[in-house]
Amino acid sequence: MFDSELLKTLQEKKQAWDKKVESRLDKVPELKKVFKTDSNIEIKRLYTPVEISGLSYEKDLGLPGEYPYTRGVQPTMYRGRLWTMRQYAGFGSAEETNKRFKYLLEQGQTGLSIAFDLPTQIGYDSDHPLARGEVGKVGVAIDSLLDMETLFDGIPLDKVSTSMTINSPAAVILAMYIAMAEKQGVPVKELNGTIQNDILKEYVARGTYIFPPQPSMRLITDIFAYCAKEVPNWNTISISGYHIREAGSTAVQEIAFTLADGIAYVEAAIRAGLNVDEFAPRLSFFFNAHLNFFEEVAKFRAARRIWARIMKERFGAKDPRSQMLRFHTQTAGCTLTAQQPDVNIVRVAFQALSAVLGGTQSLHTNSRDEALALPSEHSVLIALRTQQVIGYEVGVTETVDPLGGSYFIESLTDSIEKEVMAYINKIDEMGGAVAAIEKGFMQREIQQSAYTYQRQVESGERTVIGVNRFITDTEMPKDLLRVNPAVADRQVEKLRKLQENRDQRQVAEVLQRLRMVAQTDENIMPSIIEAVKAYATLGEICGILREVFGEYQQQVML
Repeated sequence: MFDSELLKTLQEKKQAWDKKVESRLDKVPELKKVFKTDSNIEIKRLYTPVEISGLSYEKDLGLPGEYPYTRGVQPTMYRGRLWTMRQYAGFGSAEETNKRFKYLLEQGQTGLSIAFDLPTQIGYDSDHPLARGEVGKVGVAIDSLLDMETLFDGIPLDKVSTSMTINSPAAVILAMYIAMAEKQGVPVKELNGTIQNDILKEYVARGTYIFPPQPSMRLITDIFAYCAKEVPNWNTISISGYHIREAGSTAVQEIAFTLADGIAYVEAAIRAGLNVDEFAPRLSFFFNAHLNFFEEVAKFRAARRIWARIMKERFGAKDPRSQMLRFHTQTAGCTLTAQQPDVNIVRVAFQALSAVLGGTQSLHTNSRDEALALPSEHSVLIALRTQQVIGYEVGVTETVDPLGGSYFIESLTDSIEKEVMAYINKIDEMGGAVAAIEKGFMQREIQQSAYTYQRQVESGERTVIGVNRFITDTEMPKDLLRVNPAVADRQVEKLRKLQENRDQRQVAEVLQRLRMVAQTDENIMPSIIEAVKAYATLGEICGILREVFGEYQQQVML
């Protein structure tokens, strides 16, 4: 990109400048400190064309909307259309969450994102003994198609894009959404949205798994195959680095482990007989926007470039859409503090800005009070307004990839790519992501990074405002959202009435057919859809699959 003579001259000038600066450092000892990103990449005092002398514009950057998509997956990015503003919401009952959805849509939100409660996430109905005390607490309780119908009452599915954070029971929840669309009279082929459906990161970082890896991968590839033909606009997986980062990984580990999981899903789908260009255009990703601002921007750009090369060179994907890494971003929940919660508004604003400058396709901004409780209506409105200010007022959407070409950003993007590829190559040598997970490799790497981060906070080496520096006595917010314990009783009663009034013979027949299909290689999605239409419950369906597939027991990693 640069003339060799110019680079030589610049190198000499920079060396002379460095010596002049360093001669003054004895008088200011603290300036001898080594600065590093959260991924331990050293940050130089100054960046010039010398640091990116090996960069090829066409090979490494390209134009927006063109391979390798470093500068964005759409040619005009936000000049034509802003990212989808998709606030994550769900608590208590389907009725309460429906009201929150409608409120957010009235305030200008452009997509829905559903949080499910813990029993739903691990495939139990609200009346199961293990669900006691957890119904509706961290998300909405969904036991059957009836709850899904209530959740979307008055919300036309052909007018919204819906994201659902559900993994092990993803096939069941998606089946409910499809059945509900049919009841609304919405053609299934017109549905838009995303199902998270990423089980590998559950084994690594989150823990809401049910079945062992192999049958779990079968469920995922069955969803790929079914949606490719029947629900072509649906994103069949959101390969998630978010929870990997929340568990304590660095930015480099977040991207490396997420893309390694992505490789495993692509390989599984190909082994199942799918052509890569049949399913790859509907793969999507989910990343964390953390606090190290420039590293986060560079991380998103590097992830796009790496994935494009993997899909083109490793898997021979020919459809440009198969090579595009499209991603949703959520600001970092793990950076929110219970102390001085209003400071979280500032943190979230910068994290959201890094996601936008990094080229996200959709964004959720966390609320100021989420370190204390589920977000209140007032807090979630501030979080949504944060996105709207970035989108409409500050001017960062008016040109594509505004930080592209920055000597620092391009150098950091290159450094992150090298570190990520070193991880991916190591995981390949282990036999891939599943083998690396079974050996505990990813888990140990994340645990070590989390330990290092916490040690830095406790020693004061890393500043956290309100926690280890600039500490004040502040009042806690008074408007915290609390889920009424009576929600669980009402949900259990609703479930009891449903089971009394449905056609029990039909339910028994569809569950028996599901059992038979689960024991074969036949695509399981049509049988699950048939079961939910008969108002078989989530727990009943997952119970059949537990009997056939077994349950996964987490190994202790030392």
